This record gives sequence, C-alpha cells and structure tokens, in this order.
Amino acid sequence: MNYWLIKSEPSAYSIDDLKRDGTTSWEGVRNYQARNFMRDMRVGDKVLFYASSADPTGVSGLAEVSREARPEKDPAWSMVDIRFVKEFPDVVPLETLKKTRGLEKMLVVKRGVRLSVQPVTKGEYEIIAKLGR
Repeated sequence: MNYWLIKSEPSAYSIDDLKRDGTTSWEGVRNYQARNFMRDMRVGDKVLFYASSADPTGVSGLAEVSREARPEKDPAWSMVDIRFVKEFPDVVPLETLKKTRGLEKMLVVKRGVRLSVQPVTKGEYEIIAKLGR
C-alpha cells in the first residue's frame, strides 16, 4: 500500500464536495511528475486531501484510491478515482505540519515544491491522520 497527498483549491473541489459525491475522478493534473505519481496509485492506497489556496491551507480530510490510473481524453494525461473516507473537524494547517516532528521531510512543507500529487510515507500519513481527529 502507498500513501499520497493530493491538493485541491476548495473553490474548485473541496472535501465537502468529495463527501457529497462519495467518489470522484481526479483529473486535470497537468504536471508530468504528478501524473507519473498518479500512475503509481493502486486501489486501496490512502490519500491525504489537502486544501490549497484556502484559509488556512492544510489537510482537510482523508480519501482512498478507488480506481487505478487510466487515460484522460488526451492520453498523455491520466486520472484516478478517489473515494471519501473522512472529513477532519478542523483543517490541519500547513504551519502545524511544518512544526510537527516526523513531517519535516514531506514535500508539502518544503519551500518551492508545488506538486498537486505527491507521495507521503505511512508514518507521515498516520501522524497527520492523528492530528486531524
């Protein structure tokens, strides 16, 4: 099993939208590295749902990969399906992630890393899931 963080602007698609929909196709990612990460996703992989361009930015809930990568209309790009798991009562803000021991190597806390899909470790996932309860 793998662990991932995916970013979305709440004005485009939020954890509330995913909760309402139950499952959605995650498409429109236009970065080759992020696309390649999506191609590595497997059914059952765990996902941290990150609200970007929000106040505060941070992890707003949990999801799970429910369908593996397949081509979009333009076959150069891929999409996966994700399924809602849990909405956190409060967003775990980026500032908290930056200050929490065990999360210092996460791509999301590094300056200049803006990937919308990124791998995380099992330990990082578990720390954030616990912070979100």
